[in-house]
Amino acid sequence: MKNMTLRNIAGCCGGTYFGDEASLDAAVTSVAIDSRKVCPGGLFIPLRGERADGHDFIPAVMKCGALACLSEQELNGQEGRYILVDSTRKALRDIAAFYRRALGIKVVGITGSVGKTSTKEMIASVLKEKFHVHKTEGNFNNEIGLPLTVFGISEEHEIAVLEMGISDFGEMHRLAEIAVPDICVITNIGLCHLENLGSRDGILKAKTEAFSHLNEKAVIVLNGDDDKLGTIRQAGGTEPLFYPYKEPFGTYGAESAAVYADGVKLLGMQGVRMTLHLFGSSEEVFIPLPGGHNIYNALAAACVGAACGMGIHEICRGISSVRTIGGRSNFIRGGGITVIDDCYNANPVSMRASVDVLCGAQGRKIAVLGDMGELGENERKLHEEVGRYAAQNGIDLLYCTGELSREMARGALEAKDRQMGVFYFPDKQRLLDAVLGEVQSGDTVLVKASHFMEFSEIVKAFQERNTEL
Repeated sequence: MKNMTLRNIAGCCGGTYFGDEASLDAAVTSVAIDSRKVCPGGLFIPLRGERADGHDFIPAVMKCGALACLSEQELNGQEGRYILVDSTRKALRDIAAFYRRALGIKVVGITGSVGKTSTKEMIASVLKEKFHVHKTEGNFNNEIGLPLTVFGISEEHEIAVLEMGISDFGEMHRLAEIAVPDICVITNIGLCHLENLGSRDGILKAKTEAFSHLNEKAVIVLNGDDDKLGTIRQAGGTEPLFYPYKEPFGTYGAESAAVYADGVKLLGMQGVRMTLHLFGSSEEVFIPLPGGHNIYNALAAACVGAACGMGIHEICRGISSVRTIGGRSNFIRGGGITVIDDCYNANPVSMRASVDVLCGAQGRKIAVLGDMGELGENERKLHEEVGRYAAQNGIDLLYCTGELSREMARGALEAKDRQMGVFYFPDKQRLLDAVLGEVQSGDTVLVKASHFMEFSEIVKAFQERNTEL
């Protein structure tokens, strides 16, 4: 790891080194917070959590060959090298920020209320056509996950695509101080984390904290159809690059946009075909993912690709090569049934988008929905509105569980104007038993809720059922 000597690590996090002087200029081979993942020559950063204190594992880690560890307490009698710090969590961020700058790699930072992960995957797919890319994996997008993602960058990588997720004011400052984006993408300002951020204006303020930590001559890429993002005229000393799609609703119509799409054909579960217009050039492109929301992801990726010197042919190849990941509109097929695994997270905007995807399916359309978290004082009304949306957009069967999802079921019952089954269950197991007993060959099942609902268990049950068939 470039420049990651114990001397530099102690200096960048304001720590005090304890150990032999000869090792001060030795470089660590890796950084880990999980004692089980510490490699020989690695650095262990112990964190204090609700269930365990990483400091308890320091002796075992040092015996396994770690070069050094951090600690918030003096390790009297402990053999080996360590760096004493006030806070290992802050040190984790400080060291990651130092490492990011040492590499000098170009960074694409992505944030927004909805679509961060799918946009990240689309951007990475495009950039891979020309560059060696490192990207955020899983949910490693917070104040612990982002530093770990940065530590995964190696010297052969040319571009890093980093997702930045927040739920409160000040968090984006800390994340952007680490990432220092060369290109900053904001997908939209929706209805999520309202419990802390209060309103969409609060969300806009929190997301745009990133503008205070951009690299020099950074490019800012914004969704041109978002009414809040459309108010931004300048940030970080530069004018944003907007990507509008829905021209009637966009801040900037297609005529004045440098990047936009037209000729859109929604092909149901097969995907989307459209014509991409990019700084005067145009080309038809196929997006192998269903749902009109993926048009925005493709447009954002086109902006980033162009900012990195890519041509439209390379960009379209990358868009056509994108794939889904588990928990994020991932399609699982077996036993004649299609399961749309979208159970990682949920908010009102993403719920509607997922319902739209389900509506493009053939056969019966079954939605298995649960609670959405952190929606603030209007949470019950927002759940009711999702239920109404499902009822008005062609869903055949709706299964709900969770305290707030009772309102979702009620909204669907009040709004339905046709034959539609709406079922509410007080617990997840009873819902699962009912769904598994009802589903049949030819059905498509959407599984979606916020992460705390643990709907991955429902997806797993469907996978096991299909294996048995």
